[in-house]
Amino acid sequence: MIKRQKGFTLIEILVVIGILSILFGIALVAINPAKQFSQANNTSRRNGVLAILNAIHQYGADNKGALPSGVTTTAQTIGSGTGEANICSDLVTKYLAALPRDPSVTGGDIADCSATHTTGYQVVKSDTDNRVTVSAPSAELSETISVTR
Repeated sequence: MIKRQKGFTLIEILVVIGILSILFGIALVAINPAKQFSQANNTSRRNGVLAILNAIHQYGADNKGALPSGVTTTAQTIGSGTGEANICSDLVTKYLAALPRDPSVTGGDIADCSATHTTGYQVVKSDTDNRVTVSAPSAELSETISVTR
């Protein structure tokens, strides 16, 4: 009597592993998680820019066209440091629940304006027509995220 062993040969197993690794490599390239994370960060930046700009304009509507005092004709990062546009106390709680923070800046959104903070977003007012531009200079994937109204 001849006994037959059940199972796979080494060559069969290596062929299956080779095929699976090729399929995994193709799937990884197609999904590209780094690009997906960058796109998600840029979406967050667009939302933050729009939220800040809407809050600035709501402030202006409630104050007869006057903008928050930190918004000047010089482009400045929104924050509480030296040379930054400190508009947090003008906007937070009345127009925004919390000031959005760029994903590249550590920490969450800013609800406490008395603490030292920076958002990573920039704001500037046009010197000719009072239009305000809020931008995200840390945008990824060579995108420019900027909104003017």
